[in-house]
Amino acid sequence: MKKILGIALFTVALVACKKENTKTITKVNPETGKTETVTVEVPAEEEVKVAIVDSAGIFKQKFYLEKGKTYPLIAYQRDIQNVSTPDGKAVSGTSESTDEMTVTVNDFKDNVYDLSVNLVAKRNSTSANGKTVISDTKAAAPKEEQLKGMYTINKAITGNKLAMKMDVNGKIISVTGFDPIYTKISTALSGLVKDAKQRTEIVGNFKKGFNEATIKEQFEKNLKIIPSKGVKIGEKWTTSEDIIPGGDLKLTSTYALTKVEGGKAEISVNGSIPTKSDKQSKEGITHTMSLGGSQTGKIIFDSNTGWILHENISIKTNQKESISDGKKSQSMSQTSTSSIIINPSYK
Repeated sequence: MKKILGIALFTVALVACKKENTKTITKVNPETGKTETVTVEVPAEEEVKVAIVDSAGIFKQKFYLEKGKTYPLIAYQRDIQNVSTPDGKAVSGTSESTDEMTVTVNDFKDNVYDLSVNLVAKRNSTSANGKTVISDTKAAAPKEEQLKGMYTINKAITGNKLAMKMDVNGKIISVTGFDPIYTKISTALSGLVKDAKQRTEIVGNFKKGFNEATIKEQFEKNLKIIPSKGVKIGEKWTTSEDIIPGGDLKLTSTYALTKVEGGKAEISVNGSIPTKSDKQSKEGITHTMSLGGSQTGKIIFDSNTGWILHENISIKTNQKESISDGKKSQSMSQTSTSSIIINPSYK
């Protein structure tokens, strides 16, 4: 299922070219969502760089972030599962995670941004059977033993930053700064995990999902929303990704640029997971399973800077499973809803 690393997404800068040395822009405050209209001076050579709307009305993707400015980036995900067990009981559970980050523009040279990805805070919670447990790096360590490891790792991650190089087209050139974080995690775990070999294994597993290759892939996949050729208002394009890495079950997403106005660009998102069925028989037992789903949502950006203002994507899946020996059978079903929201306080 799609996860937003905590990390997720800048996006498209959509502005028109002017021949004068000044231009009037409608600017959106990324923290409040309020719109401001201002006139700014633009060097003549930069006029060519910001010409991303051609005469046919085709919008292309660029990033024009302000040097010295820090942009908020909060990724929230909620997963709700409802299970109907073979004995007819209904079981439900909810998990939530929030990754709070900011991105600071340190420098801009030769069309490349020098960025600091600041890892501010992380919160996880799980609710089931009327009980909720929480791990929050802004609060004291949880009392629950099963959460202490997660809290220790998250606490070691926060307060650090990664150095990222990104060009104006959203290509991630490099991400560095991982080794000090790995070391900090290992040191923090020494109070919980006495065995050095076990600590090394834990940190090694963490590295598999938190390294330059995975972060570059996740940022770049979410940054480059609009195809390089550009699109017109109302035009659609599609992407496809594996639900399970290496599997044949895919989520196909259809995007459409719905409007660019008031300093904002809006893209609609719809998708489907075609139902996949599997049936296997062994020693007189037949096991049948099917899985399918759908996706809806929208993404909103500041159309001048390209910074993401808000994203709200919902992915719903339905899974059914049954086992039969030809005389008796048991079945269960599960529905899951995953909501991925960027900058949830946006209004």
